[in-house]
Formats: sequence, C-alpha cells, structure tokens
Amino acid sequence: MEIFNATNLLYIWGGFVKTIEISALSIFFSLIFGTVLALIKSYAPRPFRIMVSAYIELFRCTPNLLWILFIYFTVQGLDIVISTIAFTLFTSAVMAEIVRGGLNSIPRGQAAQSQGFGFFATMRYIILPQTFKTIIPALFSQCTTVIKDSSYLSGINVAELMYTANVVMAHAIDLSQVLMLYGLVFAIYLVLNFGISLLVRAYQRRMVAA
Repeated sequence: MEIFNATNLLYIWGGFVKTIEISALSIFFSLIFGTVLALIKSYAPRPFRIMVSAYIELFRCTPNLLWILFIYFTVQGLDIVISTIAFTLFTSAVMAEIVRGGLNSIPRGQAAQSQGFGFFATMRYIILPQTFKTIIPALFSQCTTVIKDSSYLSGINVAELMYTANVVMAHAIDLSQVLMLYGLVFAIYLVLNFGISLLVRAYQRRMVAA
C-alpha cells in the first residue's frame, strides 16, 4: 500500500490546517489576555497584582498538557474551541510576562502626561506600541512553542497534524513507511518554525540597522 496516496495526504493536510488554526487563535487571544494581565500586574492596585501574579505562577509552574486534559474533561464544545481555550489559558501567562518585560523596558518618565494624555491614551498611543516593538522576537519565539505544543492535542483526539499522522501510521506496512511518514511530519514542523525563526532574525537585523 502506498502510504503517501492522495487520500492520506489530504487527511494530513487537514490536520496541518487545524494546527495552524488552533495555534493562530490561541496566540491571538493569548496576546490580548496576556497584555491585560501584564497591565494589571504593572499598574493596578496591589490586590489585583497579587491575583494576577498567582494566575501567572499557577500556569507557568504546571504542564500545558495538564490544562489541556482539564479543559477537555470539563468544557463541552467543538474541539477547536476546547483547544483554543486550553492554550489561551496557559499561553496567556507566558505572554503576560513577555509583555510585562517590555513594559519595564520603557522609561516611565516619558512626557505623555504633560501633553494631556490620560492613562489609557498613554498606553494605547505611546507605551504599548513601543512595548510590542521591543518584544516581537520573544512573541515569535512563543509562537513556535505553541505550534510545537499543539501536538499534545493528539492525546485528546483533536485531528491536528500529529493526530492525523498517527491515524495514517496505522496503515503503514513496514518500517520504511513509518520513517517516511514521521519524516514528513518532522519536515512540516521544521519548515514552519524555522520560517518563523528567519522572520525574527530578519526583524532583529533590521532593528540593529535602524
């Protein structure tokens, strides 16, 4: 049996598309939620900072797989929704620390207040744009982590890339087909994440030259 027939390749392609969808949604929502957490931890009254710190430490000190399983068994819904929720909860804690690091790198003595800007206007037009400019490499690095960790979802039968590859694997008739199939999955992850890495390097070179 030819392991790389049209049916199998289309099935694996569908898994790749779902991996991209889940990763993109998770990164998008994690960046929004993580930014809110970072702002609270940096500027809110102490009780709110304590609660946010507890949230961040809870998720940073526990495995992502644990939360994937927890959400899977407690939340009903489409697999893409469940997956996005699980990754957003976990990744937001990481994003919060990345954004907070960027906020801390911006001088607090900027003249925004003297120009009549309130807190939210200052954040929107001055502080956050500078913050995101400095943390882009770290954000892209976290993107690659989310893409790689999406393979955990195969454990809850989400038809992402690794799951579809394992399903096709069941039809392999010899070791060579197994190795070729895993080689294909390896190449997909490598090309995707190495492409992101090249973008980060290009951005860093541009920033140095600017």
